[in-house]
Amino acid sequence: MDIEKYMQQLGENARAASRLMARSDTGTRNRALLIIATSIRRDQATLIQANQADMETARAAGMDDAMLDRLALSEKSIATMAEGLEQIAALPDPIGEITDLKFRPSGIQVGRMRVPLGVIGIIYEARPNVTVDAAGLCIKSGNACILRGGSEAIHCNQALAALVKAGLQAADLPAAAVQVVETTDRAAVGELITMRDYVDVIVPRGGKGLIARISADARIPVIKHLDGNCHVYVDSDADADKALRILENSKTQRLGTCNTAESLLVARGVAATLLPRLATMLIEKGVEIRGCIETQALVPQAIPALDADYYTEYLAAIISCKVVSDLEEAIAHINQYSSQHTETIVTENYSRARQFLREVDSSSVMVNASTRFADGFEYGLGAEIGISTDKIHARGPVGLEGLTSQKYIVLGDGQVRG
Repeated sequence: MDIEKYMQQLGENARAASRLMARSDTGTRNRALLIIATSIRRDQATLIQANQADMETARAAGMDDAMLDRLALSEKSIATMAEGLEQIAALPDPIGEITDLKFRPSGIQVGRMRVPLGVIGIIYEARPNVTVDAAGLCIKSGNACILRGGSEAIHCNQALAALVKAGLQAADLPAAAVQVVETTDRAAVGELITMRDYVDVIVPRGGKGLIARISADARIPVIKHLDGNCHVYVDSDADADKALRILENSKTQRLGTCNTAESLLVARGVAATLLPRLATMLIEKGVEIRGCIETQALVPQAIPALDADYYTEYLAAIISCKVVSDLEEAIAHINQYSSQHTETIVTENYSRARQFLREVDSSSVMVNASTRFADGFEYGLGAEIGISTDKIHARGPVGLEGLTSQKYIVLGDGQVRG
């Protein structure tokens, strides 16, 4: 295969499809989403079979447990994919929305209209659900997309792509609005991230190495996050039962996701009574604790933490732990070591909760809730195309609004500038 020629053709197809998508109506796009959701439920057995073929290949290749967890599909996750599409269909359509319309002294009215970005290139590893989430959000927001999934999910991605294509065609939308790159040749990625004539933005989802490479080599704007070093801070005014429940869910529900907690901070005022209880739960769940000197004194099973541990996204049954003097030290620690993804405070003190929300510089900041909620589906976005820790254009879970831009519109009645 001539990779350059193949990718250029995908780009041309996507650009043409994006213009048709931008002028399509809400009802048509919603109809496509609902058809695809129905097809996913109908073909559940076929999708699981395709996923099993991918899982067998991945295990034989020695893929680690975190990646296998991301690759796996179940009846529940398939139902969640379909439900996500239905949620997206039920959301208000942002395209064409006019805001901030105001009269100027000249008599003109100036406002802003929300419009699609155009063509979105999405590069991801393992997770086949990204194929559906990305397709659904791009369809709803009037964009076209080129999806390049990892070779480890090729069978499942192709099966899902066929359902998406059929759904688009059934709703009289261009099939090229969602294209899945069929080759596993890595040269396709190099082409995709440099096709400035055809692609408006790149969204990488995967490991830190992949995202760093895309960010360094892309000639197109990138919406990204490199890693998810998320924190749980247990304040001196925390409810002990809430702290235990939130930490357990944040760290142990799933180990391989970017919104899993990797660091635990405990206020010194409650460390002696609460940290051993928290540690017992973690150890019973098979989690290794790497802690500061105070942590080691209270938790004999803890091993010494290096400074690097506090920067690390483990994606494994390991957590770093530090006893801090107060909220100010907790915030300073988080702002130094976190990846600006998701942080939560457990406290019954309203003032401290408000200070934490104001001063922690991350894309999602929570009070008395698990970090695992940092997700487009849980935020009511229907799904997400990724989570951005950038500060420009989109931040946090990127849903419909993150896949749009705004242009100025001017309404006049013959006015000319003097």
